[in-house]
Amino acid sequence: MLGRCLAVAAGLGVAGVIGAGVVGANIAVKAAARGRIHTVDSAPSAPVAIVLGARIDNGRPMPMLAGRLDTTAALIEAGKAQTVLVSGDGNGTSGDEIAAMTQYLIERGVPRDRIVEDPYGVCTYDSIVRASEKFGIERALVVTQRFHLSRSLALCGAIGIDAAGVEAECDCRRITLAKNLAREWLLSEPKAILDLALRPRPAVG
Repeated sequence: MLGRCLAVAAGLGVAGVIGAGVVGANIAVKAAARGRIHTVDSAPSAPVAIVLGARIDNGRPMPMLAGRLDTTAALIEAGKAQTVLVSGDGNGTSGDEIAAMTQYLIERGVPRDRIVEDPYGVCTYDSIVRASEKFGIERALVVTQRFHLSRSLALCGAIGIDAAGVEAECDCRRITLAKNLAREWLLSEPKAILDLALRPRPAVG
């Protein structure tokens, strides 16, 4: 009986430490993004808009990615950014995100010569680090959905990019948004803190 009680107590202690870590990471990430999330109309001007990749289907952006790209095209049209960095996985499990993103932006009226491609932005951390170290970006607008913006902006700040976030709409099912929000809170935001502390920089070639 005593052994069982000790095991339960130990388990609760570990759970408490993990829970505190998750909450702490979320507080830190949200604080880094406070006051830096905008709409297209309220966004400041910046030299470049970084649009973060997501899954595609049969070579076309799915609703989440389409929302990011529509918002990016609106920023270019409004003169809020001059160049777009499309950053995603050029060899993703759902296909070439970069080719799909570039084609979609061209169809939305963004000139091809204003689009820069990074096919090695395989995750948010890699996209942000490479934006700084490979492409020399110091100031930018970051375009993604609200649930993803806090982490993206926190990474930008830690890496040294002066960034403002622009919230993209998403014609997605509510269950999809709920799943992404839960994953962001429980896994992705704590992982961002660990990435910054422990993970080697991605290749920048």
